[in-house]
Amino acid sequence: MNKTELINVRLNDEGSAVIILDQTLLPNEEKYIELSSAKALFEAIYTLRVRGAPAIGIFAAYALYVLARQIKSNSYDEFTGEVLKQSSYLESSRPTAVNLSAQLRRMENLIKNPPSRNIPEILDLMREEADKIYNEDVQMCRAISEHGLSLIKDGFGIMTQCNAGPIATSKYGTALGPVILGHEKGLKLKAFICETRPLLQGSRLTAFELGRIGIDSTLICDNMASIVMSEGKIDAVFAGCDRIAANGDVANKIGTSSLAILAKHYNIPFYIFGPSTTIDLNCATGDDIHIELRDSTEIKEMFFTKQMAPNEIKCYNPSFDVTKNSLITAIITENGIFRNGLAP
Repeated sequence: MNKTELINVRLNDEGSAVIILDQTLLPNEEKYIELSSAKALFEAIYTLRVRGAPAIGIFAAYALYVLARQIKSNSYDEFTGEVLKQSSYLESSRPTAVNLSAQLRRMENLIKNPPSRNIPEILDLMREEADKIYNEDVQMCRAISEHGLSLIKDGFGIMTQCNAGPIATSKYGTALGPVILGHEKGLKLKAFICETRPLLQGSRLTAFELGRIGIDSTLICDNMASIVMSEGKIDAVFAGCDRIAANGDVANKIGTSSLAILAKHYNIPFYIFGPSTTIDLNCATGDDIHIELRDSTEIKEMFFTKQMAPNEIKCYNPSFDVTKNSLITAIITENGIFRNGLAP
């Protein structure tokens, strides 16, 4: 396995548990953990041990298969009812990323419409389907990376937001994919990594990934983006996405819309990268996207040795914001580069 092939989600050899790279421990410790109970699988998504829209979808598919294996019933109806119950439980862990619900629907549809009602055969099909979801994401990420590579030149400075590399997906990543692929092809690129509050996914994860590969990277605080852009260091902004509405509005990690506004002011191209599975045609606009609110301790305490805000202070801690399509230069999926929202 080379440095761009850090496999962060997979089944164990017996198929009885999901193995993940615990992203909450990065960058200080690379630790893989094995999960098999419904509570542990739910907690892994909720606490962001596994994160990144595509990776969550892959994880959920494998998790549902693991939980289905544990059901002690020979009745198809009882088996199906319990699988659907577990699927609903997993889905409730995080509401914003569409991949979670989309891949669970895909697994549910397989169970609801099986070629036979033989439960061992259905379990085999579930594992095959989960493997397909993983392998399809590998191909999608490669295609996204190839399309994105056409947008950059040798010597480019690229600002990143959140984390959209291999550990958020299956392999190359989405928004980081072109940077990693360009580096492999010999381009000299410079990455400017926003720390990405409140969970510091830029400083903890993107910096970890790009640093281990050897890409020239500079970490900045989120509120430094404007001065870095004004100094002429940025040729493009690359951001991932958790949900794309039908009109081309995009939900991504908090701070993305701020970068889009700044990029427009400084006349810097602002690109969104994501697999087509993040497109939600049932969601008309970004106003219809449910924004996940998280605990105040992630602002006041997490990653600090001491609490860094008064106990009594109120906190507003949304994990995502919505970037309007008018601020987006192009959306890049595995199907190509779309410069007018989702219109070809």
